[in-house]
Amino acid sequence: MFSKRSSTALSILLWLCALGWMGPAGCGRRTKAPLDYVDPNIGGIGYLLQPANPNVQLPHGMARLVPITTPLVKDRYLADRVYGFRAGASTIMPVTGEVNRDPALSASLYDHDLEKVTPYSYEALLESYDVKVEYSPGTTSAYYRFTYPAGKDAHVIFNLSSRNPVVQVRAPNEVAGGEDSFFGSRMYFCAIFSKPFVAQSSWKGELNGVSVDFSRLSAPQQVDVKVGFSLIGTEQARANAEQEMPGWDLNAVRTKARKAWEREFAKVEVKGGTEEQRTIFYSALYRTMGRPTNLVEGDKYYSGADHKVHDAQGRGFYTVSNLWGSYRSLHPLQLLLDPDRQLDFVRSYIKVYEQSGWMQGYGRAGMIGHHMTALIADTYFKGYRDFDLAKAYEGLRKNRMEATMIPWRRGPATALDRAYYEKGFFPALRPGQKETVPEVDSFERRQAVSVTLEAAYDDWCLAQLARELGKQSDYDYFMGRARNYRNVFDQRIGFMAPKSEDGKWIEPFDPKWGGGQGGRDYFTETNSWIYTWHVQQDVDDLIRLMGGREKFTAKLDQLFREQYRGFEEGAKFVFLRQFPDQTGLIGQYGHGNEPSFHIPYLYNYAGEPWKTQRRVREIMHVWYRAHPLGFAGDEDDGELSSWYVFSAMGFYPVCPGKPVYDIGSPIFEEVKVHLGKGKTFRVVARGVSAANKYVQSAELNGQPLNKPWFTHKDLARGGTLILEMGSRPNQSWGK
Repeated sequence: MFSKRSSTALSILLWLCALGWMGPAGCGRRTKAPLDYVDPNIGGIGYLLQPANPNVQLPHGMARLVPITTPLVKDRYLADRVYGFRAGASTIMPVTGEVNRDPALSASLYDHDLEKVTPYSYEALLESYDVKVEYSPGTTSAYYRFTYPAGKDAHVIFNLSSRNPVVQVRAPNEVAGGEDSFFGSRMYFCAIFSKPFVAQSSWKGELNGVSVDFSRLSAPQQVDVKVGFSLIGTEQARANAEQEMPGWDLNAVRTKARKAWEREFAKVEVKGGTEEQRTIFYSALYRTMGRPTNLVEGDKYYSGADHKVHDAQGRGFYTVSNLWGSYRSLHPLQLLLDPDRQLDFVRSYIKVYEQSGWMQGYGRAGMIGHHMTALIADTYFKGYRDFDLAKAYEGLRKNRMEATMIPWRRGPATALDRAYYEKGFFPALRPGQKETVPEVDSFERRQAVSVTLEAAYDDWCLAQLARELGKQSDYDYFMGRARNYRNVFDQRIGFMAPKSEDGKWIEPFDPKWGGGQGGRDYFTETNSWIYTWHVQQDVDDLIRLMGGREKFTAKLDQLFREQYRGFEEGAKFVFLRQFPDQTGLIGQYGHGNEPSFHIPYLYNYAGEPWKTQRRVREIMHVWYRAHPLGFAGDEDDGELSSWYVFSAMGFYPVCPGKPVYDIGSPIFEEVKVHLGKGKTFRVVARGVSAANKYVQSAELNGQPLNKPWFTHKDLARGGTLILEMGSRPNQSWGK
């Protein structure tokens, strides 16, 4: 029998286990690690447009693995059939029985209840063939395992598209090939099998493909495949696979991939919150670590800027774009968590400028603005300066003086750009007026007001860099252009509005309407209710333009209340038909698109931070869920997620280029951001809960903090921000 003493000890042990204070060894159970909260299927159904992919990859890795469920079902989570799995330039599909060359006919039923997906591994059952699929990623490679049933002919099919495809069997256990990408480069792959084929066949047509065949299996059998990815060539693809995956051990690849993610997740710790909030937070954190993609293979990389292979010299080289959405919160978050990687990203832009003569993304032109200016300014003014600022400035200045600002176009300045330089605004067309500038896209249109506002912000960022380099005349010139937002602010109605080339306001004008086909004559994917706030570089001046703090906050309040009247019967579906990107609506505020992200934090600038606290909590609660419908709009490679990560931690960068963070309302009791070199920044929210969302008082490193923001320097040197939280707003704090 137990003694009284041993019985008491057992009771204490069980009590500690119940509280979760003892680890797996003490309680016989495994503590849930942050990485185990991640659900890549969140967002697998698009709210209105595109879903998020359940990517299995290493952080910023080239190998991005996902089931292929298109073209018939865009919302991947709703698909009941899979056509194959991504393998570099090819789609790879294991089948049994007769080989069908048509992917639609060789597709298999699959069920999410028989699927397991994590950032570092995937498992599913192809029900039509009773084949188990498993895979795990390397940086430039993937390891697949197919487990076939007994008594069936086993095959693996490779299919490539019609973009100049080549695929061939190169050895009894090897298939290689390539095809052109949408971005002007060529993608290659090399697949190495763990056992030789007994037969093969190939075909050409709308799709080019190869089937490799194995003997009829007398017992369930595994076929392992290592696939190398490359932008350099098939031999490099083979070398990538062999270097990253030297043996035939899927568990070793899976373990290595998990450890890579664990290293990234160790940079942020949270305590408290609900199970769902932790799931959303860590899933969002995973989303923010997918792109940009590191293109280095071995110590070489292919650049789409000059279509040549270069030595990497021990550093990363990353895919570049015009950063229309990601400069707002994704890159500030990546800078916070991994400044060395962001410095490589900045240096990648400089290399692209040296290779092509333009500091722009290569491949397809992207949206509007030249926001690499914001990325570089933000990096520099937060103290990360290990790059050639003079060379970067040279390329950025050329963008602002010689490159076109026409949406979705690349190339030299046009008549529209010259009109902007002369008049200080991008001219808009009047209703019914035909386009006269051939470079303007027939669907994307001019987006004239948005172009003006985003160009003004870019010019402000460039002016700050000019001053840092001692270029006073440039500083004065670009600061003048940074105020061009004033030229499209119509004092009569209190909104940003379009002007024709003669400088007259276009009338009639409805701030809920974007103008023209798809609402893109005047604005980018949203309307004036959103873009009127796009002056993050000078919110104080915007407050003055609107007539002071009271009118500014009243208009912000109305933004979140304003409905859809002014359209046909005021119907919501009519509004969304015009603006399918302006989803996640709260009034006219649309959280499903990036130009909205900073707006809830603008109450801080007008002396009413409690309203910021209320709104950011509402947005986090309503528009983020641990569910396939978990995103309010297009995820865009981590941008919606980056807003959540920042806001859940309790702060947000309203104006990249200014090393300042605005305080919102954290959802966790404690957040630790590990900054490297032994420094940690903590946010402690005492008494926080769903109801206790309002900051009562604040303390930064032991000193009272009476303003709703702090600097990056405060954060970077480590320390603690303590927020006392309550259920009713303290309208005096931060006023």
